[in-house]
Amino acid sequence: MTDTYTPPKVWTWDAPSGGTWANLNRPIAGATHDKPLPVGDHPFQLYSMGTPNGQKVTILFEELLAAGHAAEYDAWLIKIGDGDQFGSGFVEANPNSKIPALMDHSGATPVRLFESAAILMHLAEKFDAFLGPRDNRAEMLSWLFWQMGSAPYLGGGFGHFYAYAPEKFEYPINRFTMEVKRQLDVLDRHLAENQFMVGDHYTIADMAIWPWYGRTVHGESYNAGDFLDVASYKNVIRWADEIGARTPVKRGKIINRTGDGFVENRHSAADIDAVLNA
Repeated sequence: MTDTYTPPKVWTWDAPSGGTWANLNRPIAGATHDKPLPVGDHPFQLYSMGTPNGQKVTILFEELLAAGHAAEYDAWLIKIGDGDQFGSGFVEANPNSKIPALMDHSGATPVRLFESAAILMHLAEKFDAFLGPRDNRAEMLSWLFWQMGSAPYLGGGFGHFYAYAPEKFEYPINRFTMEVKRQLDVLDRHLAENQFMVGDHYTIADMAIWPWYGRTVHGESYNAGDFLDVASYKNVIRWADEIGARTPVKRGKIINRTGDGFVENRHSAADIDAVLNA
């Protein structure tokens, strides 16, 4: 890195930050426009986009339905590239203006939930499913929140500087590459001795980690498979393949995405069936 930057005494927002998502970045919160959220017929109303964080929740919903739970839901696409997350209705559901957001209308009083791990925990506890054995709940929680703390380095750190920043700089790319590879090694060592993140129990920890790190070891994150040498993480690949082969995962990962092979808005199983059987 040849150019240097001397931070001012007080930072001011006087220029776009640049990069792929620059038009969405701002140092203030709150709504930018009035736009109520649509509400469907089911008890659970999900407002999301099929990013890794969004896929966590739709995968859990599909797993719950496949297991016979009464977890019918509507999933509405929030186009973050268009700024839908700054609409008044979405900000009421999630003051942090990030997907996913969930409104639970199954009780007498609607409950709002934001942050993907909070949504996963709420649903898993509500249906007493995919939590792992009670005497090993701490292990599941540790891996669930490991993902929440680690993924920002993969997405906001490595992904930003490697794929989205307006210019490539060696220092930040090296810094975040080192951390991402350390995280993959953490997973690889753990999965060498465990089928899933909690022994042989498939839990919401797997559902949280898979959309981020399963996608990465399959070479689908930021077109960086070769750069990260993902083929060397053989235990993570084995785990990612096993989870990716599950029918509910195949269904959940195509929701709230646009284009051929995807489901923009999900209101019933038939919406997914129509795409997968086309």
